[in-house]
Amino acid sequence: MSTFDYGKVAVLMGGASAEREVSFMSGKGVLAALRARGVDAHAFDPSERDLSELKREGFARCFIALHGRFGEDGTVQGALELLGIPYTGSGVMASAIAIDKVTTKRIWLSEGVSTPRYQLLHRGRFDRKQVIEVPDTLGLPVIVKPAREGSSIGVTKVAGYSGMVDAVAAAEKLDADVLCEQCIEGDEVTCPVLGSGENARALPVIRIVAPEGNYDYQHKYFTNDTQYLVPCGLPSGEEEAIQALVLKAYRMLGCRGWGRVDVMIDGKTRTPYLLEINTSPGMTSHSLVPMSAKAAGISYEDLCLMLLQAATLDARDNA
Repeated sequence: MSTFDYGKVAVLMGGASAEREVSFMSGKGVLAALRARGVDAHAFDPSERDLSELKREGFARCFIALHGRFGEDGTVQGALELLGIPYTGSGVMASAIAIDKVTTKRIWLSEGVSTPRYQLLHRGRFDRKQVIEVPDTLGLPVIVKPAREGSSIGVTKVAGYSGMVDAVAAAEKLDADVLCEQCIEGDEVTCPVLGSGENARALPVIRIVAPEGNYDYQHKYFTNDTQYLVPCGLPSGEEEAIQALVLKAYRMLGCRGWGRVDVMIDGKTRTPYLLEINTSPGMTSHSLVPMSAKAAGISYEDLCLMLLQAATLDARDNA
């Protein structure tokens, strides 16, 4: 791919979220890839520098390698809109919706897309009895998580009633809204998407086989114990069906550029349930979008250039 018109590029990494460490891992990979292809790319940590410096220093585009709050939730996107600097990934509204797992689920459910049943607990509005009774509605095990975090931070799989209080307390430290979710037992898969609107395309599905089914923060980024299967080896027709479902869900939220949708497939009924969508997925050595892209014949460096080339603004797209 040509690098003729990228100009001076800021790779936004670090940030102030709980995923700061992972963001640096992603950002450093992207930075090295862009520089290897001749792009005038520079690291930029928004938690240490004012975003207004992007304009003063003549940056023409931003590659957002931030994860979680203040990077994946529409806030940085809004600032870049005001600065008039095109950026990678989804715009302000899609980013803000997608970071909120509950809002995402409500939209998907309104359009008939399957997602696990859930119960929402608001900080300060529930008591111990309500917490312990959650499995009466959702069954056991229950997945408890903060409504607006990623990388499995603050997520607990609760096997019995006695574990509910501690799980909710752990999630509540990270978010005022705690999502309690029906646990779907079966195959865990993920499917990346590249592009926008009708031109968006789903990449190969990855099946994730984690130790004891526990795909947590440690197993995502810091061990080699998790298996990632590409081709995914699902029964005939299932991969295509999941890709079609993921594309529908991605377009429904108005996402653009790229994203990744996490899915659980019920082991008994083979029904796919959408868990969440990531609008600024990881780009580390363990990350799933580069892995899927590689299976589709797209190198890590080419993937970074494709995403950078698609950088845009809401103001430009909606004009």
